[in-house]
Amino acid sequence: MNVENTQVQMRKGILEFCILHIISRGEVYASDMLEELTSAKIIVVEGTLYPLLTRLRKAGLLEYKWVESSAGPPRKYYKLTKDGKAFLDKLEETWDELQASTNQIISQNKTN
Repeated sequence: MNVENTQVQMRKGILEFCILHIISRGEVYASDMLEELTSAKIIVVEGTLYPLLTRLRKAGLLEYKWVESSAGPPRKYYKLTKDGKAFLDKLEETWDELQASTNQIISQNKTN
């Protein structure tokens, strides 16, 4: 079994949650998201981000607007919809539960 494959799957599992969190701070440009995700070692390829953003938009969780740029073509800025905020709130509850459960299990290894 390859540990790198498992690590990649773990990162993929929380990618959507992290993207929604980044966008929840306010309107954000996709390359800024990519930079933050890459620096946090959550994602390293552009080809993963854009299809996910499209899927989240089609699900009604995100919307975007085009903003003119003096440095080139217009930029697409994403923000959460009301449904997106509610969805993120539910994911937060799940994250808190998973984190507590995981810590409980891991702490048993430290006490034995």
